Amino acid sequence: MRKTYRLQAEARHPDRVLDAVKHDVRKYLKRERRRLLPEGVDFWDFDCKFGLTAETAQSLHLSAVIPSIDAAAKEQAAHVYVEIITTHGKRKPKPVAAADETLLTEEAEDDLPE
Repeated sequence: MRKTYRLQAEARHPDRVLDAVKHDVRKYLKRERRRLLPEGVDFWDFDCKFGLTAETAQSLHLSAVIPSIDAAAKEQAAHVYVEIITTHGKRKPKPVAAADETLLTEEAEDDLPE
């Protein structure tokens, strides 16, 4: 989704326009997360950009998109640009800590017959 939203409409209260923009972003995210995952993919990830224009948009984390929209509305911005691109996400296994390895070997030794 690459879209420029107007934050100031003539016939609407600014708070309602802001709510509509945030609703549209959340609706897009819910729709994308419902899609079936391809084989070998663990989750849907999102690459996000936000700015007052497409040229000035900067990358940011998904959790910072809605607060950025709120901040732009507080600064009386007329437009905001939001770009959210869906990508494949693959979970990385947690590394086993050295302390966990010693616990595992001690437990295995306790299970051995004497």
